[in-house]
Order: sequence, then C-alpha cells, then structure tokens
Amino acid sequence: MSTDPSMAAPVRLEPVRRFLNTLDVESGTDAITDTAGLATWLTGADLWHGDALVTEEELRHARDLRGALRAAATANHDKAALPAPVRSVLDAAAERAGVRIRFTPDRGWRATTGVDGVDGALGELVLRVVGSMTDGTWPRLRICARDACRWAFYDSSRSGTGKWCSMQLCGNRAKQEAWRGRRRETG
Repeated sequence: MSTDPSMAAPVRLEPVRRFLNTLDVESGTDAITDTAGLATWLTGADLWHGDALVTEEELRHARDLRGALRAAATANHDKAALPAPVRSVLDAAAERAGVRIRFTPDRGWRATTGVDGVDGALGELVLRVVGSMTDGTWPRLRICARDACRWAFYDSSRSGTGKWCSMQLCGNRAKQEAWRGRRRETG
C-alpha cells in the first residue's frame, strides 16, 4: 500500500478512492467494521452530518457498495464488463438514495440524491462515480494488481495502463517475485 499523494484522484472522485481504501488489505484493517466507524468515515469525508445512529443495515449497504465499487475499479484494468451483482448493488444504492436529475438554467443537468442520511451519503458516492464515468476519469481509478496490496489508486500515467499503486513499491515487489519464480523454474 502506498500513501503517495500522486495517487489521489480528481477532486470529485477522490472521496470514492478514499472510500475504497477504508479496507486496507495489506495491513488487515477496515475503517468501517462497525456503525460508529461508518459514521466517523462519512462525517470525515464531509458526506454526512447526521445526528441519528447508523443502523446495521446501512453498514451492510455501505460495505456491499464498497465491495461493488472495488470490483468495478478492478474491472478498469482490462476494461471488463461490470458483473451483474456489481450492477445490482450500484443500482440499489442509487435507488435507496432517490437519485434524480435536475435541469439547470444553462441547458445542463445535475444529478442529486433525494434523501438524507446514510443512504443519501452513499448515493453521493455513486453520483461521483457516474460523474467520473461521464467526464472520462473513471477508467483510471484502479485497484493495485498486487494481491497483497489491493490499494485503490488513480492512474495518472500518460498511457493510462498502470497496474500498481506504486511502481517503486508494489510494482518493484511484483517484478522481483516474478523474477524469483522464473529463477526457481530454471534452477
């Protein structure tokens, strides 16, 4: 896992990247293991300012959404189709959030959530993904290809083909592991 600030996504997509990284595979930590953790994270991300307690069901929805978004970001590596279960979770989150379209005076539009609370906050994350799909930044949000890491990063490489959160860390480790494997096979 790299904490290199160059991995940050564009401003609108950055909260989504941080949400994906509430699960740190390498260290084995999860910032949203319980309802208090979810409330703390959503408040810290400036997505929710609720006084009500987060429910277990809302926690389950958040963890399901995080898993679906991680799968979607993983699919960005090879431009794979989104699996039906991932689409179902994203659709359900948008539906619970009451996502709607509002037209603007300048002949544009904007999507908003129709509910407050945790469902509205999770819906805002989905809307940020939709916005990044629209502006073309979504395909560059990726999950590190190194199984021991799986950190979400924004691929800012010129070619847009980055596989690892950090070439210096995970890329180097992956290449060393591959080299050692080839050496064992020939030795």
